[in-house]
Amino acid sequence: MKNNPNKLWILVLALGWLFDFLFWKNPPGINFAIFWTVSLLAGFFLLLSNGHRPHRNSLWLLPLFGFFAVVTFIRSEPMTTFLAYTFTMFTLTVFTVTYLGGRWMQYAFADHVSRFFALMGSLFVRPITFTVDVRKAQSEAGVQPSKFNFMPIVRGLVIALPIVAIFASLLASADVVFGQRLDNFIQVFKLENLPEYIFRLIYILVIGYALGGIFLHAAHASADEKLVGEDKPIVPPFLGFIESSIVLGSVVALFAAFVVVQFQYFFGGNTNINVDGYTYAEYARKGFGELVAVAFFALVLLLTLSGVTKRETESQRKTYSGLGIALVSLLLVMLVSAYQRLNLYEVVYGFSRLRTYTHVFLIWIGLLLVTTIVLEILRKERAFAFAMLVASFGFAASLPLLNVDAFIVNQNIQRELNGGDVEDLDAQYFIELSDDAIPTLVTALQTPTLPDTVHEKVGAALVCIRLTREQQRNDREYPWQSLHFSRLNAEKALDSVKTELDTFTVSVTEYPYVVNSPTGNEYYCSPYYFD
Repeated sequence: MKNNPNKLWILVLALGWLFDFLFWKNPPGINFAIFWTVSLLAGFFLLLSNGHRPHRNSLWLLPLFGFFAVVTFIRSEPMTTFLAYTFTMFTLTVFTVTYLGGRWMQYAFADHVSRFFALMGSLFVRPITFTVDVRKAQSEAGVQPSKFNFMPIVRGLVIALPIVAIFASLLASADVVFGQRLDNFIQVFKLENLPEYIFRLIYILVIGYALGGIFLHAAHASADEKLVGEDKPIVPPFLGFIESSIVLGSVVALFAAFVVVQFQYFFGGNTNINVDGYTYAEYARKGFGELVAVAFFALVLLLTLSGVTKRETESQRKTYSGLGIALVSLLLVMLVSAYQRLNLYEVVYGFSRLRTYTHVFLIWIGLLLVTTIVLEILRKERAFAFAMLVASFGFAASLPLLNVDAFIVNQNIQRELNGGDVEDLDAQYFIELSDDAIPTLVTALQTPTLPDTVHEKVGAALVCIRLTREQQRNDREYPWQSLHFSRLNAEKALDSVKTELDTFTVSVTEYPYVVNSPTGNEYYCSPYYFD
């Protein structure tokens, strides 16, 4: 890379311009995936052309990058897209810091943190040190730098521009034709936007500089020769086995007593609600957050004690492992209880985004706890960071695969069909969902087997959604850089039921809109007045 440094600078400045072209005044859409895919390909070209081949283990990160990058423009549900953006950048970060070494699967938490800060340092420092090294190498090789000096030209332009501007304004006042020609010249270059051009030029240079630091870090600082705590732990074990056993044993005894005493209450379901005098909502909500918090902090306690406890004999190791396994097993029981409480609440009140997130989260944290038991038995505690990373990727990938908003629509309509002791279909909530929900709502409207009451509520919700989208469309046009397949699919779905939706009338055309169904029922397009 030092042999041809201009290749690096031309490439990163081109990427900086690409960022400006894709994102300036353009909402996020396909532009995010395009920019980082092109940046990845440019980095490959630069590094491979200089003999820097990636480690094969690092290549496993590329399918993850591709998956999450695609999710950014095919899903619009907020949590799904937030995690997609986050994990797209995370996979690129890990790929950069482990490009040559490929040991990211063996990273502990300290490795991720230390290498992240090292990468941040490279963003600021490496382009400067690279330039200094290139000049030093050229000097040692006897290569003379170019004697052409741009500074006199720059100084001359700075002095000449205000002088020329003064004379031009005077001449424009003296001659109308010249003044018109001067105005046309200014319009061609849009010099009134000069502050904007300067700002955009600055951030193009900043982005190019940062990308240069990233590419240089991958080329020279990603070998991963030594991991944090690989030879000896960062914090040597200092807590005695007896002290740790007392702490773990006490917590295990408390959890066991809690599970035994509350076992019927945990899993009795509807029968225990009446006995204890709880409503569905009270039963489902009571203790749910506390149980999840207990599971989290108990896992942190176990991992902390594992890192600081002295285990000098085989008997001590087995005893400690047994206590850890007992603790995690009881935590699994508590999570099953929390999961069952959540199911009860969803049966009566339906699904929401938060309940769906929690549902998926409980499954993955349960799998993580099972993995913790296995790692404790195998004495592979260092691998917990990788297990947690896999669980995080799994949770983030589950949401777009599930299609959260479409899932909520399907589950809540099905719950209405099942009937029983449940709340009426909350079609108002459908209005608050993203474009991901619209094709599913349209499918429900077109399903002849659904009751007319469901058709009417779904139709009113779609009319409200169409009104809101028409207002947004009038306020903003989307360029191709902001292409989003969720928005396109929603528009096609709404167009397919235009005839059905036109049977509804809008009696109030300002927010909150009021929609009248063909049967004469009135619906408000507002979170507070719908249905």
